[in-house]
Formats: sequence, C-alpha cells, structure tokens
Amino acid sequence: MEFESYDNGVPSWVDMGSPDLGAAKEFYGGLFGWNCPEGPPEAGGYSVCDLKGKTVAGLGPQMNPDAPPNWLTYVNVDSADDTVAKVTANGGVVFMPPMDVMEAGRMAIFADSVGAVIGIWQPGEHKGAQVANEPGTYCWSELITTDLEASEAFYKAVFGWDAEGQGPPGGPVAYTEWKLGGKSIGGMMLKPAEMPAEVPPHWGVYFAVADADASVAKAQELGATLFMGPMDIEPGRFAVLADPVGAMFNVLALKA
Repeated sequence: MEFESYDNGVPSWVDMGSPDLGAAKEFYGGLFGWNCPEGPPEAGGYSVCDLKGKTVAGLGPQMNPDAPPNWLTYVNVDSADDTVAKVTANGGVVFMPPMDVMEAGRMAIFADSVGAVIGIWQPGEHKGAQVANEPGTYCWSELITTDLEASEAFYKAVFGWDAEGQGPPGGPVAYTEWKLGGKSIGGMMLKPAEMPAEVPPHWGVYFAVADADASVAKAQELGATLFMGPMDIEPGRFAVLADPVGAMFNVLALKA
C-alpha cells in the first residue's frame, strides 16, 4: 500500500542505527531487496532505503555506542514540540528534544512512562514510508511493556490512542490493539515471563514478507539469528530474528 502522508498519531517510519552500516545495508538489501544509497554529507551517513523506488526505512550509523543496536518506530505528529510537552507532562523522559533534520522534518526521541523508547516525526519534505504493509516493507509496531495500564494511559494522553484488549471474557488481556479513529495502528502485550529479565520494555518492529519460512532461511543465510518461530498467529505466520549485529526485528507473512 502506498502512502503520500500520514495522520497525526499514526506510525510512519522506522530506522536503525548500526555499528556496521555497510553490513546492515548488505543484510537488509539481501533480505528485503532494499536499495540504500548514501545520503548527503550533512545527513551524517544516514541512508533512506527504498524498494522499487519507494522509501521504506532508514539505516544510519549507531549514534550511542553504549546502547544496543535496535529498530526505532516514529509516530507522525503535527507538532513535535507540542507532543514532547505532553510526554514530559505524563511521565516520559526525553532523550532527544525536538530538532530539525535539514528540510526533511522535525524529530524527537523519548521513553514512555514505563521505559520503552519511541520517536516522533513532524514531516517536512520527508513524509514517511511511501510504501508499507507489503512484502519487504514495515507493517506493524508492537509495545512490550511491564505495565499495561500505565502504557495505556500514557499513549492515550500523548497520541490519543485507544486500547482495545483481546482475550477471553473476564480473563486476562492476551493482546491489545492500539486504535486511532477506529483503525488499528499497532499492538501491545505484557512482557512474557520467558523473556529475559534484562530485556527492558521496548517497541518491536515487524516487516511484511511473502513467506515467513523462506524469509527466515534467507535471513539465517545472511547471518541472522532466529529467536522464535516461524509460527502461526491470528494475523499470519511470524518469526523473531536478530540481524548480524544483534538488532531484533520480526517478519510476518500476513494471511491472504
């Protein structure tokens, strides 16, 4: 599906900072077919990757060597400054205050009230991913949290998201869909007991693929590590992987 713009409060972009940018371009290019041309010198090595000429995701050098490489989700906003004010008013911690990225747009990065890190993007010339929800492109972001109620309250206050819980009547919530204007825009689940204690609350990123099993095999051939799956879930078949430098990501083959 192609996009020319995104509504306020809808995830619109994902990127990853890698300690080995050349290897990252080779890996994701080999797995998803991305072309990642080098950006202008003032972009500091950041590449806007495309698939068949349409922008899909960003790859850049790792900015914080003390933090593990990870994929970051950005939510489209009308005003980065106004959104950051809501973040601080609701218990979030701002890591990168609003800043202009040349003529591309204005961004900020923060942790929510439980500690999961996410970004916001106020578009200028760069509107976000021009294609999503198709094989080789971003399709979903999912919050792993240790406090469902606190997370619901935070994202409702900051982005206006509604939280629709799924599970047996009267039973515990098995999964939560984030909704805006009645449309599903992301997910949330309680951190599983089997997930290592040292793994903090975080936002995971999903990429759509045509065949989960084939994509896992290709990813492993390119140096990825498989952590879970492939396995069937309600939307389709998915797997959890880490790229060769350890950045976690998910692949999902959606049901037809």
